[in-house]
Amino acid sequence: MKAILTVFGKDHTGIVAKVSNELSKLDINIIDISQTLMHGSFTMMMMVEVPDTSDFDTVKNDFESLGKDNALEIHIQRQEIFDATQKL
Repeated sequence: MKAILTVFGKDHTGIVAKVSNELSKLDINIIDISQTLMHGSFTMMMMVEVPDTSDFDTVKNDFESLGKDNALEIHIQRQEIFDATQKL
């Protein structure tokens, strides 16, 4: 299933590496990625492919924990939900 992963927070070394390592650990592939720095704030959005065998709630909790451990806001949601909320 496709999903959208967003990362926000104060810029610091290793953000991309930590998120990428977690994706690799969970066998999640990056389809597309965009990132930018704005006045010391880091923002990144990815479209990813989550294996059908993965429990999405577990994936979501893993990324929320990674965010808390690194002073970041990390959220993942199914692409169809992301697309529906963008139409509102």
